[in-house]
Amino acid sequence: MDIRPIRNRRDHAWALREVERLWGARAGTSDADKLDILVTLIDAYEAKHHPIDPPDPIDAIRFRMEQMGLTRKDLVSLLGSRARVSEVLNRRRPLTIAMIARLRDGLGISADTLIGPQRQAA
Repeated sequence: MDIRPIRNRRDHAWALREVERLWGARAGTSDADKLDILVTLIDAYEAKHHPIDPPDPIDAIRFRMEQMGLTRKDLVSLLGSRARVSEVLNRRRPLTIAMIARLRDGLGISADTLIGPQRQAA
């Protein structure tokens, strides 16, 4: 197997080309093993050199509302009242643990995302 650590952009580009070449390899073959190793190496390199910030909790709620075609009124059952929905979505009130649990169950947003750092209103 010609596999090496990914230390720079050139190594990364090489690994991506290899993954493309090996894509669809049958399970249990040496090509499938090589593909699995390369994907793991690429993931580690990209996590270190191109980290993705976690989504903002309020942005995640707004995005899910858009995906599901929900309005602010639809969040009343999850957050408590129209005023509370407005306060949360305008970043004037932080999410409580109970709200996080209801949003997780009702909208399918992970609790980790909802617990994440919230930006304050400008």
